[in-house]
Amino acid sequence: MQKGMHTDTERCVRAVQSKDARFDGWFFTAVVTTGIYCRPSCPVVPPKPENMRFHPSAAACQQAGFRACKRCRPDTSPGSPEWNQRADLVARAMRLIADGVVDREGVPGLAARLGYSTRQIERQLLAELGAGPLALARAQRAQAARLLIETTPLAMADIAFAAGFASIRTFNDTVREVYALAPTDLRTRAAPRSTPVTSGSSGPPGVSANTAGALTLRLPFRAPLNPDNLFGHLAATAVPGVEEWRDGAYRRTLRLPYGHGIVSLTPRPDHIACRLILSDLRDLTVAISRCRRMLDLDADPAAIDDQLRTDPLLAPLVDKAPGRRVPRTVDEAEFAVRAVLGQQVSTAAARTHAARLVTAHGEQVEDTEGGLTHLFPAPGALASVDPESLAMPRSRRTTFTTLVRQLADGDVRLGPDSDWPQTRDRLLALPGFGPWTVDVIAMRALGDPDAFLPTDLGIRRAAQELGLPSTPAALTARAAAWRPWRAYAVQYLWATDSHPINFLPV
Repeated sequence: MQKGMHTDTERCVRAVQSKDARFDGWFFTAVVTTGIYCRPSCPVVPPKPENMRFHPSAAACQQAGFRACKRCRPDTSPGSPEWNQRADLVARAMRLIADGVVDREGVPGLAARLGYSTRQIERQLLAELGAGPLALARAQRAQAARLLIETTPLAMADIAFAAGFASIRTFNDTVREVYALAPTDLRTRAAPRSTPVTSGSSGPPGVSANTAGALTLRLPFRAPLNPDNLFGHLAATAVPGVEEWRDGAYRRTLRLPYGHGIVSLTPRPDHIACRLILSDLRDLTVAISRCRRMLDLDADPAAIDDQLRTDPLLAPLVDKAPGRRVPRTVDEAEFAVRAVLGQQVSTAAARTHAARLVTAHGEQVEDTEGGLTHLFPAPGALASVDPESLAMPRSRRTTFTTLVRQLADGDVRLGPDSDWPQTRDRLLALPGFGPWTVDVIAMRALGDPDAFLPTDLGIRRAAQELGLPSTPAALTARAAAWRPWRAYAVQYLWATDSHPINFLPV
């Protein structure tokens, strides 16, 4: 079991007294004299230390009888970096809860995906987070409800349904308990606000409906964030019809549990501006969770960069452009397919291969605001592709068809619940899968922050230019000092090149 920061009382008190926003999402402060809980950076006068109690999650605060602060809105802070840098049971469970699995499949469904009993999962989540899966999912539903109440004109019954509540009564009771206001009072109180509020990954962010079917919101992050390689990579590798760079925004289609969506993401100095169009509002929480994960917004750049700066050859790269994130994905299976299509070919050729598959096998969508036309084909649709129709060497056709068949059958599972070592082993067993392909999938699809690519041509060129060892074995040995953040070191090394992936599109 991991020991959370909330157990270090002295450190937590210092963070609260200094209003340090870097710790928002790491822990929550409950104030026994007022009955409210806050984020560490709450702007009010800090309470006396003897009146503070520290909890690892908003759900734990709610379980203990505290209600959310109306001033600092603690449920809108960035999510804990813990869940994206670990692969143990608790981290995998938290990623699945954020992806809405408990709401859709219940705790038994969560347990089945993780391969543990419901009792084991309840016990471990309670021990580390102070709340079980139902309480954590309930806190997420409450956050979704508040945001829809405050920022859309939807009827309360529609909001209850969209937020995942089983009944209007449960919706009303939960909102009153968590926010100490009835839903209608919450809407009335929020009416004077004219700008979207901010939110984090444990629930959907603040939204405002400005046209029919569209939601506009702000995605927070821990500063600094360097958008160059993040959006540069997504734009340079964008598959026509599925992704595009338009008017300063990265746009793409989303395949979601209840329908589909289109998202536009624009980098701003203190947040990511996000515009969502969803075919079913029940997908709001999941859509935001996946977009945050794709942009790596819950990373802790201070911890990552401090570790990488200990290498004197990496330090100048970090100091020049700190806060690089790992560009990830909203669909793990899609990325694995695209990784195979990109084996030993240029970025342009990989996009061409993917675009052909999208046109032939993707589901069509309507985009009134841009040029998106399709969802990326699901593994089941790709499993029926005639290998002879693929313009690639026969050996890579075999790699492609084997992968999509195993993804469609569930023999290879890629998702928030993936066990990273086990998934690596299964991928390595597939024909045509070598260390580079497996590691790039681990880095960008599974989200392993320590994935490393010592055989990558761009990495070897950067190593030679910087005076690092250039052979894979020697470079891997040198990179041991960068652990557990080698995937971020990859971003800094790639950035030494002039490839379009390293530059924010104009």
